[in-house]
Amino acid sequence: MDKLKHFLKPMTIAERQDFARRCGTTWPFLRNISYGQRVPGEKLCVAIDRESHGAVSRRDLRADWADIWPELAEKEAYHA
Repeated sequence: MDKLKHFLKPMTIAERQDFARRCGTTWPFLRNISYGQRVPGEKLCVAIDRESHGAVSRRDLRADWADIWPELAEKEAYHA
């Protein structure tokens, strides 16, 4: 979860809270994800990917991303 941690680090608390709100969660929950204490659900992964403008992708958030989003794995294989 280093990408999420590094993405959030330069933000103020208010900016982190706003980002979390836009993602449909709370700042404490995002912090738990960034430290590996919680695993984000699929919808939250998509929201974080969207709200971070791809800086933190679904692939960064879930080790099992290829099982959940096989279309992304196919897309990567196509571009390789």
